[in-house]
Amino acid sequence: MTIQRISSGGLYEKKVGYCRAVVAGGFVFVAGTTAQGTEIPPDVVGQCRSALGTIRKALKEAGSDMNQVVRVTYMLSNIEDFPACWPILVDIFGENPPAGTVFECKLVNPKYLIEIEVTALVA
Repeated sequence: MTIQRISSGGLYEKKVGYCRAVVAGGFVFVAGTTAQGTEIPPDVVGQCRSALGTIRKALKEAGSDMNQVVRVTYMLSNIEDFPACWPILVDIFGENPPAGTVFECKLVNPKYLIEIEVTALVA
């Protein structure tokens, strides 16, 4: 089986020793992804959009897209923030909803409000 590793150059990839996504066995496994860039949005909606943008890029590089996502996990520092993200998620996944899980936890840095992880089929 061929394994393809995709790096997005994120801050923690080299520090922790992981890559943004791995393509194996007909699936793309995208690591937990927070907002990216030099200016992290201060709100959960902005961070959700940023994380999904990074995920979308990784999926594209892997030969997949958001319509192929079969599993999604949302991790939030405050579960009460999650409803603010729902319109974005319905817009992205509405026609092709994946199986999903959400939970509240401590994220790697207090500035992050949401982290998103997906598994998708290779298109």
